[in-house]
Amino acid sequence: MGSSGIAITTTISGLNALSHRWLDTGMRSRGWLTWWRCGALLLVALLLGFAQGCAGPPERKPLPEDLYARSQVPGIPNARFWGDEAPPYAEDLMTLPPKELRARYPALVDQPIILLAISGGGSDGAFGAGMIDGWTASGTRPVFSFVTGISTGSLMAPFAYLGPEYDYLVKKVYTTYTTKDLVKKRGLIGMIEIDAVADSAPLRAVIAEHVDEEIMQAIAEEYRKGRFLLIGTTNLDAERPVVWNIGEIAASGAPGALDLIHDVMLASASVPVGFPPQMFEVEVDGMRYDEMHVDGGVSREFFLFSFGVDDKALSKRLGAEGQAAVYIIRNAKLKPKWHAVERNILQIAGRTSSSFIRTQGIGDLYREFVGAKAYGFDYNLAFIPASFDAESKELFDPEYMNALYQLGYDLASKGYPWKKQPPGQKPQ
Repeated sequence: MGSSGIAITTTISGLNALSHRWLDTGMRSRGWLTWWRCGALLLVALLLGFAQGCAGPPERKPLPEDLYARSQVPGIPNARFWGDEAPPYAEDLMTLPPKELRARYPALVDQPIILLAISGGGSDGAFGAGMIDGWTASGTRPVFSFVTGISTGSLMAPFAYLGPEYDYLVKKVYTTYTTKDLVKKRGLIGMIEIDAVADSAPLRAVIAEHVDEEIMQAIAEEYRKGRFLLIGTTNLDAERPVVWNIGEIAASGAPGALDLIHDVMLASASVPVGFPPQMFEVEVDGMRYDEMHVDGGVSREFFLFSFGVDDKALSKRLGAEGQAAVYIIRNAKLKPKWHAVERNILQIAGRTSSSFIRTQGIGDLYREFVGAKAYGFDYNLAFIPASFDAESKELFDPEYMNALYQLGYDLASKGYPWKKQPPGQKPQ
């Protein structure tokens, strides 16, 4: 497939992630419907070459292909790593002498390793927010050794990582904001000249409001104990997943560390075409370049065992007692939903992309299930039940999100019946 084919695929995926509400359920907000439709049709026209003479976004200074594997964030060399390779700390965990290992990672010793992955899902992240808060109310929520987040999952991951005293922020973020609080519509000229249908500056402001200096220092303190907070993005230049070590960034003391954390969280939630990509300044051999990062969900919907650490062997080295476990909160329904697709380009594109996202997410569930079984971890899965049939009236509808939050809270507070295998897998 040539470059135009890649562009069309990316555009369809990005448009669907932002517009699937009205494509699948019938959005009642006519102004938003008209605006998204105009933006989508314009973008299709752009892909077909009808707007080639318009001004473009700021000129880039991308990494040369032979240098991209060695790029680093200036001042924070271990800020991130490739999501399809072993992390920098893997060798430490597997080779440090026991005494030094215990001193460096005290929160991981003499107790089971517990991993939490929070998936993407847009406004459906309200389900995960309710699950986390309800889990606290049940009295069974563990202290997580690793917390990972992608897309909407990246927005709640820092608070899930820090513990129950931050549950009020999780609820606030997922139950009080409307579309206009998080997204700024662009005019037609803006869509042509820049790189996305909408401006994500309001979302970044919300991130900055809630993840402040105090939160960053709390993350740094937990990281020094040996716990990990990891957020996933997609390097669009390299077509590879990237995992950002938020604790390393927080504890670095580097100027701009807090801004970098905000940028990473925003990048992880930046649906291609819908929101602008996030550009990160990187350095190789003293020269500065830029990288383009977008929604982590472009690579995968969530991640746990995909970065090369033998967790079973690690548990043994740490003297862990009790059953190691993984918990996955999938902010989506797993069963397909029948919907008569109208014969127009947006309906077809949206339905195709939503089907792809759903099946990709199920594939990710199986990948992590295989990892859990290989390393001896107890596998636990939560997802939005098919019985939930509320409809959203806009991209971020507080009424819809409150209902979904309450559903997650009620299920978790009563003791959630965690699923022990992905859908279709026979019980073992």
